[in-house]
Amino acid sequence: MHEVSRLKDKFYIVATSSILDPHRLIVKHGETFGVFSRFGDILPFGKGEQGLFHEGTRYLSRYALEVNGLRPLFLSSNVDEDNILVTVDLTNPDLYKGGRELIKRDMVHIMRSRLLSGGCCLEYIRLRNFDKKTAAGLFIELEFEADFADIFEVRGMKRRRRGRMLAPEAGGKEILLSYEGLDGVLRRSLIKFSHAPDEIREGRRAIFKKDLKPGQTDTFSLSVSCLAGKNRRAPAYKSACGRLRKQAQDFLGTATRIHTSNDLFNESVRKAVSDIMMMLTRTPHGAYPYGGIPWYATVFGRDGIITALQCLWMKPEIARDVLRHLSATQAQEPDRKRAAEPGKIIHESRKGEMAALEEIPFGAYYGSVDSTPLFLMLAGAYLKRTGDLELVRELWESIELAALWMEHYGDVDGDGFLEYVPHRNGLVNQGWKDSFDSVFHRNGAFPEGPVALCEVQGYAYAAKMETAELAGALGKKEMALRLRAEAEKLRKDFDRSFWDAELGTYVLALDGEKKPCRVVASNAGHALFTTIALPERAAMVARKLTSEHMFSGWGIRTLSSTELPYNPMSYHNGSVWPHDNSIAAAGFSRYMLREHFMKVFTGIFEASLHMEFQRLPELFCGFHRRKGQPPTLYPVACAPQTWASGSLLLMLQTSLGLEFEPESSRLLMKGPALPEFLDWVRLENLLVAPGRSVDLNIRRHRESVSVEVEKKAPGISITVYK
Repeated sequence: MHEVSRLKDKFYIVATSSILDPHRLIVKHGETFGVFSRFGDILPFGKGEQGLFHEGTRYLSRYALEVNGLRPLFLSSNVDEDNILVTVDLTNPDLYKGGRELIKRDMVHIMRSRLLSGGCCLEYIRLRNFDKKTAAGLFIELEFEADFADIFEVRGMKRRRRGRMLAPEAGGKEILLSYEGLDGVLRRSLIKFSHAPDEIREGRRAIFKKDLKPGQTDTFSLSVSCLAGKNRRAPAYKSACGRLRKQAQDFLGTATRIHTSNDLFNESVRKAVSDIMMMLTRTPHGAYPYGGIPWYATVFGRDGIITALQCLWMKPEIARDVLRHLSATQAQEPDRKRAAEPGKIIHESRKGEMAALEEIPFGAYYGSVDSTPLFLMLAGAYLKRTGDLELVRELWESIELAALWMEHYGDVDGDGFLEYVPHRNGLVNQGWKDSFDSVFHRNGAFPEGPVALCEVQGYAYAAKMETAELAGALGKKEMALRLRAEAEKLRKDFDRSFWDAELGTYVLALDGEKKPCRVVASNAGHALFTTIALPERAAMVARKLTSEHMFSGWGIRTLSSTELPYNPMSYHNGSVWPHDNSIAAAGFSRYMLREHFMKVFTGIFEASLHMEFQRLPELFCGFHRRKGQPPTLYPVACAPQTWASGSLLLMLQTSLGLEFEPESSRLLMKGPALPEFLDWVRLENLLVAPGRSVDLNIRRHRESVSVEVEKKAPGISITVYK
């Protein structure tokens, strides 16, 4: 396509430098997130992604603490297990004046404690002199800068014009950094100190003189409020911390709790759950799981739906709120600029100056071919999980409209397949692999549209089947029968057009002339997840995806190492994505391919052990696993990335074979099995029906598992199919 060369770098995330220090401290609350160095600073080094961000804009681009003009010595830093509190421990270096040593190193402990709340960054700093004989005279200097860069500028996009930086204002206990955007919004970073600095230089450097007697402790605090056209009062540090702790307890109190025999697996799961909890963001329609930090801290239709599916068994409220939000933001009118069509589910929505000025199309952007069928899949899965027919009635108009979009708009050329046409002002490719070079023929040539992706036909099939169930539940029998017939026809047509006996798998896509892109890629695993794959094809697909050319040892690659564009360091052409692996693994299990499922489950879990904080990133490189070596990180991957966090949760559910019949308060366990790294699993507060939960112990034996019911609500029944 001629358009590709013009569009390919437009929304590319630029990586001009490696991360100088991969240890980053990341916290998020609401529309605000921070990416800090291990020292707790914000410095413009490496990839330049550090900062305090709010609603798609960077409100602090520099925040550095020095002691007597020197960087302090690092002791340790961490984020607590609920992703609320950043704690950094530092100490003084050797301090001299005129060649004379004033203070020996390691005498003064400097603790920085930080959290985000209500669009503000709150920090508490404590100094303690451990020298029992000598007083410590220190100058603590805090330097602030704010470039008010849009997140797309931070990603590497260049703008023709920017707004106007205003001169810093400083006095008393405050520093104010301001920017007047081209969108007419005045954005300000208001820095307030608990007591006035002894000196403020250049309107951005606050200096505190501290004379600490032997054994003395001193404290002070500050807040940074991210203001966009309106004032906001920063909350008190202690009350904000207490409120955030209560919110975390409420979330965890209603979710299924997971304990296992493997402490390392427990830690990976704890991190996954706390990351999902952190990424949930209040909207007018409920809490939505934002995509990832730093590049995707906003609503993404596809990501939110898949995260909700991964968590549905243990926290169904996430799916409820995702459905409500996507229904409320569903396209109602055609709009070519935004790739919107009636009934289409949103791809992403952005705030910030560039979105407001339409320098990027993503203010409210609908350029994904799969969000709409995935929305219908989630609606059906939610009803099966909860029995909440009232929500289905509430959303029925949106469900019908989404089904009509698939029929009238999604099938561009009327052949029964869902397709997309590359978007001139937006995304060239519109499946989950949406980089410009992710869809191609075997010779590397890019296809002419409309493009029908393999996995999207699976989503369409599952969407029709699920919508038929929803229609049947509402008494709409004719609609249900029609959709089931359409789904069966699609299944047959899919097998005829996408199956490639020579490759031993489904082809990546069909181009506009219905010529297959004869490429071995991970997309075929989604065909098993949605069960569009015929039973006789499933084992061949699983063998192909777990072969040496596709399976790196850590997980399934996005592309076979035998393909021409294969590059283990690419975004979509040879890397390993945890969420992609969880979907393929769940697909293997649906066709009773247990050995292949366990291979993927084990690989992804073992990869998590080598990641910082045992946090699975958005993706990692697809190099072959080397003995004694960890997976190779991808340089600009988001971490956390919400659907990566949900991967182990989905694979654990799949391993246990959990299914639900809420109307009869019945829990099903179909073919439960545990991997070798788990001897037992304990589930607490597993909701089976509204207000009714169960606690289970599942234990692995040589060739089977046993299930022990520790506690259950009256009326619950449990059936285990071996």
